[in-house]
Amino acid sequence: MASLDERRAGFKRYKEDVARRGKPFYPFAMFHDTVMSLVVVCVIVGLAVLWKYTHLLGVLYTAKADPGTTSFVPRPDWYFYFLFDLLRIFKWPDSVILGTIGVPTIALVLLLALPFVDTRMERRLSRRPVALVASVLVVISMGVLTYKGATAKEVLGSETLSLVPSWAQKEGFANNPTAVAGAKLFAQSCVTCHTYNNAGSSNYGAPDLTAIGASGQGVAFFERYVSDPSKFGNTIMPKFGQQFSKQQIHQIAVFLDASKGAK
Repeated sequence: MASLDERRAGFKRYKEDVARRGKPFYPFAMFHDTVMSLVVVCVIVGLAVLWKYTHLLGVLYTAKADPGTTSFVPRPDWYFYFLFDLLRIFKWPDSVILGTIGVPTIALVLLLALPFVDTRMERRLSRRPVALVASVLVVISMGVLTYKGATAKEVLGSETLSLVPSWAQKEGFANNPTAVAGAKLFAQSCVTCHTYNNAGSSNYGAPDLTAIGASGQGVAFFERYVSDPSKFGNTIMPKFGQQFSKQQIHQIAVFLDASKGAK
């Protein structure tokens, strides 16, 4: 009751101070915030129009986007780098929800609940060690996660790359280093369009290659096809002969020939 009486007395003093020498938050402060927000939005829209029609702020793009690219590694905007790195920590499928929704939601709920939990009038930092330490830890954590997310080196197909050992065991080429090397190249460059042992994505009508070696076409055929598929009527698949060396093309061909379905 004493705490409640103190809060009521403090609120009464606040109202008296406002009536005597100040202005209430509503509508005066809210009006100022609204006007300032409108100014910020107008500045952003103006800069966007200036960038679009005058190019004074730089070109719109250096090259058109290629929807069929197999080498682009998507990255988030800078203000999501902390979440980007958080996903690298919670990288297991069962913990993705915790990293993307659980942790940020808990932090937001705690932030919204803070004014209702801590109702003290004291605002000096020296008298609020818990709040000060918590704020510093949050700022440091966000800064570290943002920095690590910004400097993270992503490898195309890095998640699929971890499946190569299981592929080798299922397909029976674990003792063939050339096929294993080809499987790694395949995991990094081909799973954006092809599927293999239930991994990857099926795009542009690309077939599943889990048992492609059972066709009996041989290593030489796969080398020619992967190097320049347009010679075989495939104008969608990239010409990997322009991206990979002959040795790498041979490794991929050996891998495809060894893929005859799960043993």
